Amino acid sequence: MRLYAPWEKHFKKISTPFEHFLHAQTTTGMVLMFMTVLALLLANSPLAETYAHFFHTKIDLTVGSWELSHTIHHWINDGLMAIFFFIIGLEIKREVMVCELSNIKVAILPILAAIGGMILPALIYAGVNFGGDGASGWGIPMATDIAFAISALVLLGKRVSTALITFLVALAIVDDLGAVLVIAIFYTEQIHFLPLALAGGAFAIMIVFNRFGIRAILPYFIVGLFMWFFMLESGVHATIAGVIAAMAIPSKPKRAPHDFTRKTKDLLTEYDTYPACDEHILHERQKAILHSIQDSIDGVQSPASRLEHDLHLPIALVIIPLFALANAGIAIDFSSIGETIMTPVSLGIMMGLILGKVLGIFGVSWLAIKIGVAKLPEGASMSQLFGVAFLGGIGFTMSIFVADLAFVGNEALIFQAKVGILAASLFAGLFGYMWLRFVAKKS
Repeated sequence: MRLYAPWEKHFKKISTPFEHFLHAQTTTGMVLMFMTVLALLLANSPLAETYAHFFHTKIDLTVGSWELSHTIHHWINDGLMAIFFFIIGLEIKREVMVCELSNIKVAILPILAAIGGMILPALIYAGVNFGGDGASGWGIPMATDIAFAISALVLLGKRVSTALITFLVALAIVDDLGAVLVIAIFYTEQIHFLPLALAGGAFAIMIVFNRFGIRAILPYFIVGLFMWFFMLESGVHATIAGVIAAMAIPSKPKRAPHDFTRKTKDLLTEYDTYPACDEHILHERQKAILHSIQDSIDGVQSPASRLEHDLHLPIALVIIPLFALANAGIAIDFSSIGETIMTPVSLGIMMGLILGKVLGIFGVSWLAIKIGVAKLPEGASMSQLFGVAFLGGIGFTMSIFVADLAFVGNEALIFQAKVGILAASLFAGLFGYMWLRFVAKKS
């Protein structure tokens, strides 16, 4: 009998796609927290200069006279984060097609809450920074970090209902969609139309692949890589290519579930008719049958579903941690931290992520429920909804990403923005968790 290590037992557990999604987000949240602390420690240690120099090291790709040269920081933010945005696109597509956002009666509450949670923070920030140097950063407090927010809810266990968790997931997905649109529309300085047209042509090719029933991942990957490059050259942020590419990935399986069941039973029956050559070596026909079963398994899952499942772990353990390590490291002068927090940029972000998110998410939800437009999530109370609204104020990953776009080249404003994001996210996360654990009552 084989003995399994604890983590092997965990990964052998069968889970639904939603459970896998929650596990991936919780893993991301935990690793993200560790890497954020590590980045802050490095940036405030004797290794600070080495840390900064490493991420400003250039990596060049050269083919003949053509050259693509960017720093490691740039490759992470524009390259690896495109894969993160690709997953966001797949999640948006799944939510709209088969999950919470596919039923308008169920989706109306998280949609309205997300809209309120984007508009109010942006307005508050804009009011604080009106006419100032940081006015362009109004998009920073709009986003909710789905990994951190869901991690806090999952840690509460049975104190919160599953319906409340799905409400937060749907809200965060709509929030991500809003952030993607804001980045594409408002944080694009100059558009070069020829590369943009070529990116559109690449997307059209991917749509043709989809329509002709191509289910292999490689053709989409190759064309998607070209689309990313053309988007990078167009002036529109390259990560948007990830979201757009996700829309072209087939979401319908090649085979119906009942066909899979029948075919697999027939193949297993045939498999048992061939005796193995010995205890450790399969019959040649058995090997062929196993390949056919694997093809059937791939055929009954859509390419979008397979990609979302396969990419969650690399993103959780590699891409997002690298992003945090490259972007969260700020040298903090504790003697002047009070002055930094009181700057319009930091103050606007903190007010937006804390006050704006709570007023937007909880206020709009309360109003929608009271007038009968939407219903409270099953098993949840208004008090719990208030706590979830605070968790919506955790704006880490996407907020830092937008800050780099809003204040490109202005290190002072980027520093102020990151201080505001970290302070607000820490307060919102702790307060929301404590409220849901010790104050909020169940329905």
